[in-house]
Amino acid sequence: MSPHGAQPAADAGAAQNLDYLVAHLTDHLAAGPLGELGVRIEIRGEAVLLTGTVPSVQCRDDVLRTARAELLGHPVHCDIVVVDNSAPDHAEEVE
Repeated sequence: MSPHGAQPAADAGAAQNLDYLVAHLTDHLAAGPLGELGVRIEIRGEAVLLTGTVPSVQCRDDVLRTARAELLGHPVHCDIVVVDNSAPDHAEEVE
């Protein structure tokens, strides 16, 4: 058997492991104390990309901290946007 035959099996196992970790993270974010459903998690090669919106900087930091802890050993990139849901402090001018 050539060494080339063994490589795809190792890559497939790593990909399945990352898929499992991402699925677990998704469940954890949705069911945990964060209750965060506005975050999407995408696998990009060996890295993971977090996108979406959250209500506060604290929530974004908590999501990122949780993701890095659960996806240990995989790069985590964060493109999560904090939505400003406070009331406006001035009237909108309409022309």
